[in-house]
Amino acid sequence: MRRGFFARLAAGNIKKNGNTYFPYILTCTSTVMLYYIVKSLSLNPGLEEMTGDRTLISLMEMGAGIISLFSLIFLFYTNSFLLKRRKKEFGVFHILGLGKRHLAGTLAWESLYVFLISMACGLLFGIALDKIMFLAIAKLVRAEVSLGFFISGEAVWSTVRLFAVIFLLIFLNAVRQIQVATPVGLLRDSQAGEREPKTKWPAALLGFLCVGTGYYLAITTKNPISSIYIFFIAVALVVVGTYLLFTAGSIAFLKLLRSNKAYYYKTGHFISVSGMIYRMKQNAVGLANICILSTMVLVMISATSSLMIGISDVVNSRYPYDFVVYSREDTEERSQALYNRVREFQQEQGLSVTGGVQYSYLVFSAMKEGDSFRVSREGTFLDADKIVNLYVITLDEYNGAASTNASLSDGEIILYDSQGDYDASSLKLFDREYQVKAVLEDFPGKSLMAANIASSYFLVVPDQQEMDEIYAKQKEALTDIASEPDSFYAFDTDADQEEQRAFAEALLNLLQNGDLKGIPDSRVDADAVYLKLYGGFFFLGLFLGVLFLIAAVLIIYYKQISEGFEDRERFAIMRKVGLSRREVRSAIRSQVLTVFFLPLLTAGIHVAAAFPLMSRLLELLYLSNTRLYMACTAVSFLVFAVFYVIVYLLTARTYYRIVSR
Repeated sequence: MRRGFFARLAAGNIKKNGNTYFPYILTCTSTVMLYYIVKSLSLNPGLEEMTGDRTLISLMEMGAGIISLFSLIFLFYTNSFLLKRRKKEFGVFHILGLGKRHLAGTLAWESLYVFLISMACGLLFGIALDKIMFLAIAKLVRAEVSLGFFISGEAVWSTVRLFAVIFLLIFLNAVRQIQVATPVGLLRDSQAGEREPKTKWPAALLGFLCVGTGYYLAITTKNPISSIYIFFIAVALVVVGTYLLFTAGSIAFLKLLRSNKAYYYKTGHFISVSGMIYRMKQNAVGLANICILSTMVLVMISATSSLMIGISDVVNSRYPYDFVVYSREDTEERSQALYNRVREFQQEQGLSVTGGVQYSYLVFSAMKEGDSFRVSREGTFLDADKIVNLYVITLDEYNGAASTNASLSDGEIILYDSQGDYDASSLKLFDREYQVKAVLEDFPGKSLMAANIASSYFLVVPDQQEMDEIYAKQKEALTDIASEPDSFYAFDTDADQEEQRAFAEALLNLLQNGDLKGIPDSRVDADAVYLKLYGGFFFLGLFLGVLFLIAAVLIIYYKQISEGFEDRERFAIMRKVGLSRREVRSAIRSQVLTVFFLPLLTAGIHVAAAFPLMSRLLELLYLSNTRLYMACTAVSFLVFAVFYVIVYLLTARTYYRIVSR
């Protein structure tokens, strides 16, 4: 054959199959662009200089890893649509005299063309948008922007290396399929899936069981600690259940529709239901993928936007006071000396203090079982939901902090429950039963003390002797992981943000260079920390959301294109026997509406079921504003639904044009 024949043949093939190749190239380009941007940001030294730490860089590194893994899976999956559409063409080439070696050569040139186009366009757009994304992050975290244009050679090389490997693997997989296929098999493979699938009731029931169990875990899990472990279990169950329901359950559902004579024996329903039954085996996986990707988009966008919008709520609930100093001294006397020095420093700096709270406490973990609290080193995964934190405070400390004059008899305690659901009249701890004299609705400094993710109980005991006995018993039970008494001093000020920031820096220098050991913290510094953390989550969530959205749209597009070519001959026959164009359009509408919106509906149900569990997970990041998360979820779903409808209208039109030819 003439030199360059296969290169020209590959170029012609791409041009002739533009309606399938162009979306694939566009997707590859977008994936390359997104990966380069995130990878470049993770290597941009200006990001660390802008924020002062590696928080955002770490998030970008994590995002680059996620995108690289998803790109491998997603491009393999979308290429399978492309390859299936081309197999009949390859079979014709084979019959006309091109051997499998020649077909492999043609595929190699096609893969090379797509790779070069994707890399050139993806890197070009990625480099162009990289600075814009950098400015967007700076805007999110309210940081100063450094001048200059950064191009990362390492990011370029990492992108080329990653996608070269992905395209090589895709090419080898395509060659493998061609090598093991016969010419007749290649001709028929594109029409595979025409036999009516069997109803697999056990698989359908297993799908319902998996999804139901995942929903149950998501709805019933109350403890934020347990939600970490439960989340992955629930996600795995729902994903498996979704695939089973779409592959087995959808066939069972369609056959139930067919058995309903009043519904089935109508022109539109008859054509759509019968066609979908025969094709559902191969379409179900695509529908399940659309559903899973839609759920991921909705969960990520709603969660990260809630965190970003709710930063002020998080900071205010986590830091009820403007400043706090935690003592790291070994004795109570030196801790008091530390706090006195901080008070002197307030006057030296001219800081106006409007209120404060100070007390000593003992905190340790326990497992709550009814009204009993068991303290032990031993525990299993099943105990995670029972873990709580016990804060023990003497009556004198409490009265001083709360400005009250409460009294307690021996064996009595005052209790505060961070969850607000403790209703027993007594409490058992170690070998003693305490009578609960009062259950408080509030507790001074509770947000500072109970900033951890477990439920917290504050126990006010009568005197220091009782405190010492509890300390000795938890020391015996927990041995080397036992806690020591601790203390803190928190205070408010009416100074503005700049004055607070200056005082926070001066206080840090004082404690770092002085003889007294303490750790300072401030609301103004915390606001900057959470802004960087949640801004990074929001940025990464948007990026991954866009990537998953592109994946969902491409799967929808290829699904409609594939079905259009498969249905064209069937609808042509029906028009020859008297089916009007109006009836064809009605049948198409019935077919698409029956299945097309099923992934969106299922994704909405998944998100609603996951809402309680996601709320618990957001509590780990100190966001307890459920109404805000609910509003963000509702808005995200509505916006996504509108976008989904637009995609439906466009792809349905493409489908109709194909079957109407």
